[in-house]
Amino acid sequence: MADRTPPLGVEELHALVAGGEIDTVVLAFPDMQGRLQGKRFAARFFLDEVLEHGTEGCNYLLAVDTDMNTVDGYDMSSWDRGYGDFAMHPDLSTLRQVPWNAGTALLIADLAWNDGSPVVAAPRQILRRQLDRLAALGYTAQVGTELEFIVFKDTYEQAWDAGYKGLTPANQYNIDYSVLGTGRIEPLLRRIRNEMQAAGLTVESAKGECNPGQHEIVFRYDEALVTCDQHAVYKTGAKEIAAQEGVSITFMAKYNEREGNSCHIHLSLADADGTNAMAGDGPGGMSDVMRHFLAGQLAALRDFSLLYAPNINSYKRFQPGSFAPTAVAWGYDNRTCALRVVGHGRSMRFENRLPGGDVNPHLAVAGLVAAGLYGIEHKLELPEACAGNAYAAEYEHVPTTLREAAELWENSPIAKAAFGDDVVAHYRNMARVELKAFDAAVTDWELRRSFERL
Repeated sequence: MADRTPPLGVEELHALVAGGEIDTVVLAFPDMQGRLQGKRFAARFFLDEVLEHGTEGCNYLLAVDTDMNTVDGYDMSSWDRGYGDFAMHPDLSTLRQVPWNAGTALLIADLAWNDGSPVVAAPRQILRRQLDRLAALGYTAQVGTELEFIVFKDTYEQAWDAGYKGLTPANQYNIDYSVLGTGRIEPLLRRIRNEMQAAGLTVESAKGECNPGQHEIVFRYDEALVTCDQHAVYKTGAKEIAAQEGVSITFMAKYNEREGNSCHIHLSLADADGTNAMAGDGPGGMSDVMRHFLAGQLAALRDFSLLYAPNINSYKRFQPGSFAPTAVAWGYDNRTCALRVVGHGRSMRFENRLPGGDVNPHLAVAGLVAAGLYGIEHKLELPEACAGNAYAAEYEHVPTTLREAAELWENSPIAKAAFGDDVVAHYRNMARVELKAFDAAVTDWELRRSFERL
């Protein structure tokens, strides 16, 4: 990856701490669910001790479920292993101020064992490994994520107490592209945009979406690891800003039976000169590299669906006519396909439309890169584009349940070759844990159907 200037330099941090403008430093890493986990340090202690030496965290942080319950089946962390620590090393290129928390700076950490070896199951390390493979061929991945969310007028505590039922969306009707609709909550959207900008993210736009209260804020394309780190910072920060404003937002993939929250991911390749390696003289203005890379996406899409749709709820999005894909197909600017080719020349890229707002960006982008490398290495041929309605055409179907996706992942030779047996087993167990918990749960749907009538 190329060197880049961080949003905040270490010398600037020293000056801000000395001047009393920064008193807290957060060091965190993205966990399996894509959440930031870590510690808050007194800023002076961070500069004196943690900046150079790092800190420690319990290794169960990559071996728990969403509720932070310890669960079995993970080789790297268990009661038998004593739930020891791993090291958290600050990545100085991620240092930034977080304006929504007064006097606070934040860094992303890389995880390592005590002998210095990387924690291979850590999402950031998984992505780094695929980007290193890509770099060996002379390419860097440029990525953008488009993350949707729904805003409710209820606080998070009120939503919890209500069992997440009967909440009041910030808009009562479809406001897709409506300036009036976004204007209703512009104070919140403006805070998020401006404070993300001050944290080093480059904001492009905000727009309304289809589900009542649904919105999207988009940030500029950047190098893959930078985009994924910023995605995690934005998701955490947006929730914190919403809480401060007395409202709540959800990124869950399918909150209700209407349109879900998507997270379309755009990816292009740059060569050593910074030229878009996906543009060329071939059909549709694509290079041979892009055609192989895109063919790899199709070949691995079902096997890698666990990385794009990691939760039970994720699969509720995949409904015909919903703008969420059901077909393993690609097309030019065709939103009915799982893979959409857009742009031309220096903007040539493709979009994967499978991920929802619940996706872990580091894992999803690692999947996109690994799939593309598979296509390049095997010189896979790209089939004909879908020119019509992919929902109604005869294509393979994306997995419809987490159980199906987990089985495909577990038995995938493509996944094992790209990620290694340890990573495949680790994330297969994550799915197993979720499925076991869901299978044991009694849902509202069952109560409504069965309490009186059965």
